[in-house]
Amino acid sequence: MYKICSLSMFVLILLVALSLPECLMGQRGVATRDLWCVAKNNAADQVLQEAIDWTCGAGGANCGPIQQGGACYDSTDIQRTASWAFNDYYLKNGLTDDACYFSNTAALTSLNPSFDKCKFPSSLSVNNGSISASTGTIQMGTDTADLSSCNRAGGTWFLPLLTSFVFTWLIHWH
Repeated sequence: MYKICSLSMFVLILLVALSLPECLMGQRGVATRDLWCVAKNNAADQVLQEAIDWTCGAGGANCGPIQQGGACYDSTDIQRTASWAFNDYYLKNGLTDDACYFSNTAALTSLNPSFDKCKFPSSLSVNNGSISASTGTIQMGTDTADLSSCNRAGGTWFLPLLTSFVFTWLIHWH
């Protein structure tokens, strides 16, 4: 009976380990898909404008492309304008959830927000501390990619999965 229980626990641990997403298996938090930080569609225009002002000023985002004459300039769509500023800031500041918050007016998406001649660099364009984009190369500090949301996503399925395995094990073996 002890050998069967030990074997069951070994199989359980092996199954859980093999089912972990790549970002929890030593990939050092590097995104495995393109992500962009964009303005939420329900954010108030005034709050977005305040966030753009900060991001393009003290936040240090490259807002040249959203200035008049830039490839991403659109005076009629504050969400597009904010999305460019938010995304640039996000890419320059470690790809963390905190770098894509802006008073809860921004969110990460896997849908490419690029339009016309305005090409948004994605999380996968960050390489060794710089962003390679059609608008040029933006220098950054060291590459500190961290998808904190991946850890949260793992937590949303990992605990229930583990709990169900343990519960099943207790019912069958005790």
